[in-house]
Amino acid sequence: MKPSNESEPDRERIVSDRRHAMETPPTIRCHCNGSCLERAFSYERPPAGETRFSLDGQSYRRHFERCRLCGHWFGRIDFALERLYSKDYVNSAYGGSEGLRRRFDEVMALPPERSDNRHRVERVRSFARGIGLDECSGLRLLDVGAGLGVFPAAMKAAGWEVTALEADPRAVDHLRSVAGIRALHLDLREAVRGTMAAFDVITLNKVLEHVADPIGLLAAARPFLQRRGFVYLEVPDARAAELGPGREEFFIEHCHIFSPASLAKVVNDAGYDLLRLERLTEPSGKLSLIAMMSSISG
Repeated sequence: MKPSNESEPDRERIVSDRRHAMETPPTIRCHCNGSCLERAFSYERPPAGETRFSLDGQSYRRHFERCRLCGHWFGRIDFALERLYSKDYVNSAYGGSEGLRRRFDEVMALPPERSDNRHRVERVRSFARGIGLDECSGLRLLDVGAGLGVFPAAMKAAGWEVTALEADPRAVDHLRSVAGIRALHLDLREAVRGTMAAFDVITLNKVLEHVADPIGLLAAARPFLQRRGFVYLEVPDARAAELGPGREEFFIEHCHIFSPASLAKVVNDAGYDLLRLERLTEPSGKLSLIAMMSSISG
């Protein structure tokens, strides 16, 4: 699959989350307790469009296992994935800070009909209005794993008070100086309640698929959510498998590919009530699932 116009924001995820993917045992448990898992796509070399990492002499070998019951896909690798991120990711992926700026400008300049981000912004704003949140009251948004910052920058332009979290210090500098938003060098799972005010909306756009423990990351957002607020997330949709193993939904960075059933279970296991779940074909061609949820305790 040829890389889409907005593939880079998806790849520029939280570096520490990627490391957690190797250090933390997966918490997703199918109702079948693993009895319905089957080996699916296997890879001996990177598919077209995937970021090329230095493997330090290791053989490129990985595969996915799919649950026949719930349709969830689990990424499996046979080498130390943390080594892929031990070098300067910003330099290798973008050519440094100037490359980050150029890519940010390119994505922000996309016409609405070609921009995944423009549609994302409208979905979040429309849902907020639909549940009675007033944009004129200074709504607060927390974007976890902001990457290039195109989404939080657009939300700030719409009048929202935005905070972004990133664990890559160079991405944080970019978010502050180029995207013009408040950015913290912080992993959400290490945040302490009281260090940040509660937010009306918390977003995780193309983030959960990069972590071994998506339930833990999603649950970590609950203490920072206002009682009447909601969490919005996007993840790759397992229906992309119908189009073959070369899709970017199955690139090496992804520990999980979600089905509607498995995403609904993750939401519930993390302590939320699912408010909306939809399948999308985005302008870039990505096949995605989106979900809105409220805290059960809220």
